[in-house]
Amino acid sequence: MENINKFQSFMILLMVAIGIFVGQFDIIKMYSEYLIMPALMVMLFLVFLQIPLKDIVKSFSNKKFTITSICINFIWTPILIFILGKLFLGNNPSLLIGFVMLMVTPCTDWYLIFTGITKGNVALGASILPLNLILQLLLLPIYVLLIGGSSVEIEVLSLLKGVAMSLIIPLILSIILRKIIISKNGKDFFEETITSKACDYQGHFLNIAIVAMFASQGKVLLQHPEVLLQLLVPVLLFFAINLIVGIFVSRGINLNREDSIALNFTTLARNSPIALAIAVATFPDKPLISLALIIGPLIELPVLFIISKILLNNNFVINESVLK
Repeated sequence: MENINKFQSFMILLMVAIGIFVGQFDIIKMYSEYLIMPALMVMLFLVFLQIPLKDIVKSFSNKKFTITSICINFIWTPILIFILGKLFLGNNPSLLIGFVMLMVTPCTDWYLIFTGITKGNVALGASILPLNLILQLLLLPIYVLLIGGSSVEIEVLSLLKGVAMSLIIPLILSIILRKIIISKNGKDFFEETITSKACDYQGHFLNIAIVAMFASQGKVLLQHPEVLLQLLVPVLLFFAINLIVGIFVSRGINLNREDSIALNFTTLARNSPIALAIAVATFPDKPLISLALIIGPLIELPVLFIISKILLNNNFVINESVLK
């Protein structure tokens, strides 16, 4: 997963360019939309396959970290996104929904890469992953309805159907397959063979989904180049504000440097693939929502890289001696 995520920002740009190019051919544009959901479902199946949901109890071993992470991700962040969304995207309902779906879903993969690069506590960051996954599956529909429900006509059943199709089915299938393989071949075989292959292939299916998305809707983006600029300011403000919040909260609860870094990336990185899968299933007639979720990582990944460099600076405020 490290190699895939290390160059993910570049790969997304490349896949966007390929998708827009091949989408100029009408026959490809016509059929590409049928690839989006299957590719995303396979990708999420591979993501879920790597997550031992039964280990969710491990996240409670460090109650201070877990409670703080949950409060920032699922209480403070939705409030912040509501404010930023209404201020900057209130006049564009589709972009507002896309922004909400992107920013209220904590990451379940590449945040661990940045945690490791910055020499943070990867094991602690990983412990919160299953809990983050479960909570965002349960709360995302509620956040969309509460924050953006008045801006776009949203059918609750349609939203729940989208969640079921894009997330619940891959999740259940991954749990079943994981249990079967481990029972027959053992946990070591699963982790050494299946998990590594799932890590490799999940990025490929995400790239397929992005190419298909832009092949089917690339002309919409070309007609709306302002989408990137409209999202830039609120997304950057989210990262700046939550970075400051994470640093000062880490001080307040006396986390050491490694745990503080884990907390920061757990509360900064966002889960665009999961949000994209739900958007494609729920809002097939509103392409700007999905485009917002694809454009988001183009901003997010370079910002996370810069943040990792900032947090590596020993003179920065999260230095362990300062925290103590």
